[in-house]
Amino acid sequence: MKLPRRDFLHLAAGAAALPAVSRVARAQAYPSRPVHLIEGFGAGGATDIVARLTGQALSERLGQSFVVENRAGASSNIATEAVVRASPDGYTLLLISISNAINTTMFKLNFNFIRDIAPVASIVRVPYVMEVHPSVPATTVAEFIGYAKANPGKINLASAGIGASTHMAGEMFKMMAGVDLFHVPYRGAQVIPALLAGEAQVYFGPLLSSIGYIRAGNLRALAVTTTTRSQILPDVPVLSETVPGYEASWWAGIGAPKNTPAEVIEKLNTAVNVSIADANFETKLANLAGTVLAGSPADFGKLISDETEKWGKVIRVANIKLQ
Repeated sequence: MKLPRRDFLHLAAGAAALPAVSRVARAQAYPSRPVHLIEGFGAGGATDIVARLTGQALSERLGQSFVVENRAGASSNIATEAVVRASPDGYTLLLISISNAINTTMFKLNFNFIRDIAPVASIVRVPYVMEVHPSVPATTVAEFIGYAKANPGKINLASAGIGASTHMAGEMFKMMAGVDLFHVPYRGAQVIPALLAGEAQVYFGPLLSSIGYIRAGNLRALAVTTTTRSQILPDVPVLSETVPGYEASWWAGIGAPKNTPAEVIEKLNTAVNVSIADANFETKLANLAGTVLAGSPADFGKLISDETEKWGKVIRVANIKLQ
């Protein structure tokens, strides 16, 4: 049976529209069951706190539970690989942080992070603070650089471990300031006690974990590492005022397996941006010394790419290797 040309064109147009209708319907229906948000550093840490704040906000806005799963190990690589291997349907997400950008060069991975994880939305940026033990005879970054150049290799640079973001921030300072500091890696929570005891003299630490000691005078803040001053330490200058171009910060956002439908990613991105624009959410991030980091999936993808390139260069130039 031959169809009249008009009927044929109507049928063809309807068939062509089906994928678009299906995509819209899929986005409208998402999420229809609980979503798993996986983070790789264990309960109580910064990534876990950000994941839980975000998961709660998304649950309220999208009407489904966003369940945070802690899969600690290998500097978040275990969690990342679990999401890489997950179905690209929007029901398994990753809490991405600066560690993922560092790990791309630091580790031999079974996946390509930039290729295999789709950026969804950025959430927060937190400054580090360059802080010294009170015995260090420097009250400014310029004075510290002068002191370090007069004592090459004699000043201990603390970090939370080889390849940790605190290590990377310190190594980049060494490169850009032209100073020789002796790196001493500690196990996570041991770093602040070592700094307070004077075993180490300088540390590029997360602002939140240091602020109490700085206010009490146990440690001296020389600079914050972001490009703008922190509201928590408004009188402390930014490091780039002395070392032009220096910037380091802890940041976090959400990613999904590659090939996750664009409509789902856009819906999640919108929900995250609405959530972090809420004054209550912003206050909770401020309590972590963080500022909201809004943007599109493409904006977050550029941040990840830029940070991967930046820290990869530091690792290669400083010849940093895991022991």
